[in-house]
Amino acid sequence: MRKNRFLERAKRALANFGVVLALVAGLVVWMFLSWPMVLGLAVLAALWLFLTRSGRLALAAAQVGIAGLPQRLGASSVIVVGIAGVVGVLVAMLAMGEGFRATLASTGGNDTAIILRGGSQAETNSVITRDQVPLLQSLDGIQRGPDGRGLISPELSQVVNLPSKADGTDSNVQFRGVGPAAWQVRPKLKIVEGRKFNPGLREVVVGRGAQSQFRGLEVGNKLKLAQQEWTVVGAFQSGDSHDSELWADVDVLGPAYQRQAFQSVTAKLDGSGGFKRLKAALAADPRLKLDVLTTHDYYAKQSENLTKLINILGKVIGAIMALGAIFGALNSMYAAVSGRAREIATMRALGFRGLPVVTAVMLETMLLALVGGVIGALVAWLLFNGHSVSTLGNNFSQVVFQFRVSPELLWTGLKWALGIGLVGGLFPALRAARMEVTDALRAQ
Repeated sequence: MRKNRFLERAKRALANFGVVLALVAGLVVWMFLSWPMVLGLAVLAALWLFLTRSGRLALAAAQVGIAGLPQRLGASSVIVVGIAGVVGVLVAMLAMGEGFRATLASTGGNDTAIILRGGSQAETNSVITRDQVPLLQSLDGIQRGPDGRGLISPELSQVVNLPSKADGTDSNVQFRGVGPAAWQVRPKLKIVEGRKFNPGLREVVVGRGAQSQFRGLEVGNKLKLAQQEWTVVGAFQSGDSHDSELWADVDVLGPAYQRQAFQSVTAKLDGSGGFKRLKAALAADPRLKLDVLTTHDYYAKQSENLTKLINILGKVIGAIMALGAIFGALNSMYAAVSGRAREIATMRALGFRGLPVVTAVMLETMLLALVGGVIGALVAWLLFNGHSVSTLGNNFSQVVFQFRVSPELLWTGLKWALGIGLVGGLFPALRAARMEVTDALRAQ
């Protein structure tokens, strides 16, 4: 007798272990499925439900369970609210990373290049001496201006402290020194209020993003920087990371901070082959130990590390919250199965086999998961899409960007919701299918 019980328990344990392995493998595959694949699976499931006897039995059983959801409103709400919280937090975190990546990826383009000291990863650790600038101006691959000289903008980047509008704490802001060619090199940057700064004067123009996040940047205000007074004379908008910056004349900014050299040179490229020609010209001149990248590639690389970190944190936090939601779903569905023991036993006695019963319980749980996922995704979109924030970039200065809740992120949130529903409903569903009919009918 004991041996038989032991063998029974061993078989059940092995069966459960097999279910867990299959579930883990299924979840891994599920997370990599695209929406057309999921749509195809949904169509196949619908065909099975409506065209096969087992499917129709499962659908009938599911309708009975779903009709009873109002009587189990509290338990059902636990599942919906828990999953909505997971999806909302996950989508919001991923939207932050996506917004930061999109802002930097939209900065620059393939028609401009940035030149830095060899081996430098960012402007902050780059130095380009003034005697190198005339050499760069004559290189092949750079577009010529009306005066026949190459269109290049030698620039200086200085980090300054400004109080944030949110709480008044000091934040690092990029103060960029530029020359007259900077406006030609970046034609999409437009003055939207006031005017450009005048060369030789302590005047500043500020990005709209910086204006929205930091205090004292209204046109006409005075700023105290480097123990000197600067006047804000205009505001510009570019739709990229330059919106987070302050701009002034490089020949005024350099002496104010005792900076003799430049840090980068941005060049307008001459046609589609300009970058290759410029790169070859730099490599051929031994006096110029400099690296060059298109501005698109440079700013895209600046976003890689932080975007990866935000995505990892978002998924780790989402996974921790998902565990809580899964336990909530398990408790609720186990309670629902126990409360419906006689009902399930009656269906089994009427000819409902294991598969229709498992499918019915799973459909009920997945429906609740879908509702929770939709609510969480909708809340994340309403609260965070387009919300402006700033964070520290690779230049140790704040980059202002907007949360971006894209359709891809909403789809990711829904996949997580359905995955939680799958895990939370599977084991209660198996329990319902394994119920002994006679024991269940005697229950309660």
